[in-house]
Amino acid sequence: MSAGERKLETVALAEARIVTVVEGEGPALVMLPSYGRDGLKDFDQVAQTIAAVGWRVLRPQPRGVAGSEGAMRDIDLRALAQDVAGVIEALAGGPAIVLGHAFGSFVARELAAERGQWVRGVILAAAGATKVAPEINETPFIAGDPSRPEEERFAALKQAFFAPGHDPRAWLHGWYPEAPAMQLAAVKATDPQPYWYGGSAPLLEINARFDPFKPPQLWSELRDHVRDRVKTVVIEDASHALLPEQPDAVASAIVEWL
Repeated sequence: MSAGERKLETVALAEARIVTVVEGEGPALVMLPSYGRDGLKDFDQVAQTIAAVGWRVLRPQPRGVAGSEGAMRDIDLRALAQDVAGVIEALAGGPAIVLGHAFGSFVARELAAERGQWVRGVILAAAGATKVAPEINETPFIAGDPSRPEEERFAALKQAFFAPGHDPRAWLHGWYPEAPAMQLAAVKATDPQPYWYGGSAPLLEINARFDPFKPPQLWSELRDHVRDRVKTVVIEDASHALLPEQPDAVASAIVEWL
C-alpha cells in the first residue's frame, strides 16, 4: 500500500471492535486522538507526511467513535490501552511508536507502562501537566457537547484549544458525545503514578506555545522526572488542538525524532 492510499481495518478483540485507518508501509506509528474526537481529519495531514517517509500509520478509533465498539462503562485506562495493543498486534507487525494527542497521551503512557513490549517510543502531543486549572479541564466537555449553545462551545474552543488569531469553528464539529464521559471515567479509575512517565520508553514531548493545559512554566515538569529519556519540542503559534493548527511543524518534529 502506497503512502497516498488508506484503508479501514476492523480489529475484533475479546472486549471491543476497533476500526482503524491504515496507510503507508514500514515500521508502525499509532496515532491516538483527544477527548471525544476521532483520529481522522484532525490527523490527516500529519499522518500523510509520516506515511510518505516510510512509516505504516495506524489510527485506531476509540470506543464509541467512528464505528468502534466496546463497553462504555466501568472501564479504566488499561482497557483502552489493551484496545490499542490489540491493534498493534494485529496490524503493526511488531512494536510501534505511539503518539497520543491530549487525552490520547494518557492511553499511550498506560500502554507503554503496562504493555511495553508493544511500544518502541511515545510521542506526547499537547499532553497536559499533572495539575490543570478546573476551568481549563472542563473545556473539552463544553466544546464537545452539542446540546450546549454554539457560542458557549465556541468560547471554550477559543479559550483552551486554538491560538490567538486562529478560527476554532471547524472544531464545532467532529465530536462523539458519548466518548468523553467514558474516557474521563477511565482516567479517574486509574492511578496515574504507575503510567504517567510512560514506563521506560523513549519520549518525544511536543508542547504548544499557547496551550493552557501545559503553560510554559510547566514545560520542564516531565524532564525533571525522566531526564534524558525525553526530547522536548515547542511548536509556535499553536494551542491545545495543535495538529490541525500547525500540521507541518508537528510532522517535521516527529519525522526528525523518528
